[in-house]
Amino acid sequence: MFQNALPAIGLLVLMMLVAWMLQRYKRHLPGRLGQTGVPMQVTGGLSLGPQHRLVSVRIGEGPGQVHMVLGVAPGSITTVTTLPSGDTAGPASSGPGFAEQLAALASPKERA
Repeated sequence: MFQNALPAIGLLVLMMLVAWMLQRYKRHLPGRLGQTGVPMQVTGGLSLGPQHRLVSVRIGEGPGQVHMVLGVAPGSITTVTTLPSGDTAGPASSGPGFAEQLAALASPKERA
């Protein structure tokens, strides 16, 4: 009776030991997600259909950071555009904003 159960129990103990060792030493394994490297952050996304998306990703920190817009489909990821950190600041505030323009149009003026 034990001649069949003993190898099965031994295999079960071996599998548990391997799982414990992997859990304990996983930080030393290559290819880990928490590995030090270039920081990446998903900053936005837009669904184009049931399986297609546009995703905005910020890569890096400081003056060397880059923003990428990626097209994501089930079998591929395609770069749509890449923007250096200087181009991502948004529109320049050289003129009056929308609220100021609306207030100027809505206020009664004397037309001469």
